[in-house]
Amino acid sequence: MFPEGMDMNALLEQAQQMQVQLQQARDDLQDASFSGTSGGGLVEATVTGGGVLTGLVIKPEAIDPDDAEGLADLVVAAVRDATSKAAQEAEKVMPDLGSLGL
Repeated sequence: MFPEGMDMNALLEQAQQMQVQLQQARDDLQDASFSGTSGGGLVEATVTGGGVLTGLVIKPEAIDPDDAEGLADLVVAAVRDATSKAAQEAEKVMPDLGSLGL
């Protein structure tokens, strides 16, 4: 079943080490914050690596009482920008599970 000379215990130990490293990367990502902006910086959103919105800053000049929909669009765009940055970081720090044979 295993190629000759392959140590099953060493393989299991390596898998356990990879699991610990993967969990650490997940934990680090959850604790990280990512900011995104829209409207040339009029709106800034901050999310965690897990995608939780933790902050929202709206500059006064972004507020037009006659255009609430426009402000909503800016908020959505800023949150998407921040979430996209978090996802890009996740792709960088998380190993490609396919390459690990999992």
